[in-house]
Amino acid sequence: MPLLIVVLGILLLFILIARIKLNAFITFIIVSLAVGIAQGMELKMLIQSIQDGMGSTLGFLIIILGLGAMLGKLVADSGAAQQITTRLIAKFGIKNIQWALVLTGFIVGIPMFYTVGFVILIPLIFTIAASTRLPLLYVGLPMIAALSVTHGYLPPHPAPTAIATTFNADIGKTLLYGIIIAIPAIIVAGPLFSRTIKTIEATPLKEFVNPRILKESEMPGIATSIFTALLPIILIMLATLANLFITADNPIMPFINFIGNPAVAMLISVLVAIYTLGLNRGKKMPEIMNSVSSGISGITMILFIIAGAGALKQVLIDSGVSIYIAEILKDSALSPLILGWMVATIIRVCVGSATVAGLTTAGIVLPLVSATGTSPELMVLAIGSGSLMLSHVNDSGFWLFKEYFNLSVNDTLRTWTVMETTVGVMGLLGVLILSLFI
Repeated sequence: MPLLIVVLGILLLFILIARIKLNAFITFIIVSLAVGIAQGMELKMLIQSIQDGMGSTLGFLIIILGLGAMLGKLVADSGAAQQITTRLIAKFGIKNIQWALVLTGFIVGIPMFYTVGFVILIPLIFTIAASTRLPLLYVGLPMIAALSVTHGYLPPHPAPTAIATTFNADIGKTLLYGIIIAIPAIIVAGPLFSRTIKTIEATPLKEFVNPRILKESEMPGIATSIFTALLPIILIMLATLANLFITADNPIMPFINFIGNPAVAMLISVLVAIYTLGLNRGKKMPEIMNSVSSGISGITMILFIIAGAGALKQVLIDSGVSIYIAEILKDSALSPLILGWMVATIIRVCVGSATVAGLTTAGIVLPLVSATGTSPELMVLAIGSGSLMLSHVNDSGFWLFKEYFNLSVNDTLRTWTVMETTVGVMGLLGVLILSLFI
């Protein structure tokens, strides 16, 4: 019966979000109440469970996601994203243009949310395609693949960070393993796959035929741009590597772990960006703070969706559903990593949102991680990979890609959907291979 309740709950989630187009946060609260009542939870306990789930999920995340949005906006508004792109293209040359765009998408995608990164970089893709006379998808897809992978795999992005928090996974290790897995996934889904679709015609939106490109004098230097964009990653990775090579009783370790804490690393990075990309460029503080404020407003609904998913997760745990499902799954011959990936894939296909798929799956398979001793960091990446699978017409990313590249639905399925599925499959393969050594 608990399994049937979960299936019906996910079905209700799908119907309300994909069919009725109800707001995802409202949907999560409705489904959480429905699942709790169906499981026989006391109403007072059910409300408390929802509150606890929302609070525990957002408590740690809101700092990272809020500061991450600020950093991404500063990188975009200052011209640092454009500087990184143009310099890498000049360095790599037209012959290796795809690799320049992959590296750009990866660097810019780490601190910047997918939609923001897409909208900021798409004019540059159009400009590069026009100036080089290369097919638009051949130029654009490698960068989009890199943005998608960082969105699905790597902290400080919302879903992987929230899932890591749910599993009490080490953020630094998750980031390190995620980068290792991300590299082959991006190569296969980006440069290699895009070479097979040169015959598919894509045209830029007319509004972007002559996009405004900043002059060199209006942008920060390349070293400053890359350093500022990657500073949170540098600090987090520094702490992770230090813990591998320096003993815990070394006097410097408390300080390294402090600056390597994701929340502190993000705060330091934002403060550095305010100076390097703002004050040092002659901008006034009110102008810089306008960028910071607009960056925060863009993630408000993301925070609510994550809170709603946290509520459902807690109801699944407190009502005993998660333990029941874990008892069923733990005797399965399949690896827990494959099971997590499969559940995330199914929810992704039904609901459309990668964030919703990842967080819902985390609540379902949470007891399985502790019961089987599976690496929580690898489970985060397995679920993240599954959450990117088979994107289709119920995913906003599908339509964003379709409209900006002026593609038919059929051609979007042949390009975007295949690219996302390739990323998901490559992610699972990478996780399984990595699990042999961890």
